[in-house]
Amino acid sequence: MSGREHHYEITMRWTGNTGKGTANYREYGRDHDLVAAGKPVIQASADPAFRGQPERWNPEELLVASLADCHMLTYLSLCARERLVVTAYEDTATGTMAEDGHGGRFTEVVLAPVVTIADPEKVERAMELHHDANKDCFIANSVNFPVRHRPQIKVA
Repeated sequence: MSGREHHYEITMRWTGNTGKGTANYREYGRDHDLVAAGKPVIQASADPAFRGQPERWNPEELLVASLADCHMLTYLSLCARERLVVTAYEDTATGTMAEDGHGGRFTEVVLAPVVTIADPEKVERAMELHHDANKDCFIANSVNFPVRHRPQIKVA
């Protein structure tokens, strides 16, 4: 690997001990906090399907969010470099995970960004840049399942 390395550190703190630890699968909480220096705490849990709290983020949602976030940031960077002016960006991303009896794995994530641009003559290029962003996205390059895109481009 050539180039720069970047290191990231978080602290994960389990807060779900209800007094008996993990003595019984049904009696311990899945709640935990994700902590990084100088940032707000992310309150997380398991997916409710796995006895987690629905009001907290779960690892599966965080993975989908990371892919959507990385794609957006990469896409905006590419647009800025080409002077393609984006005035709004919103994505409703979905992920599919399949259980196989020994755990599970994601089978795909679909990003559906709706991007508003200023110049009607750059709609085609704005669409093309989603492909480039996917190739350059650090998180998409780190997963072993397809990250698909269904972008829409609007003109302000």
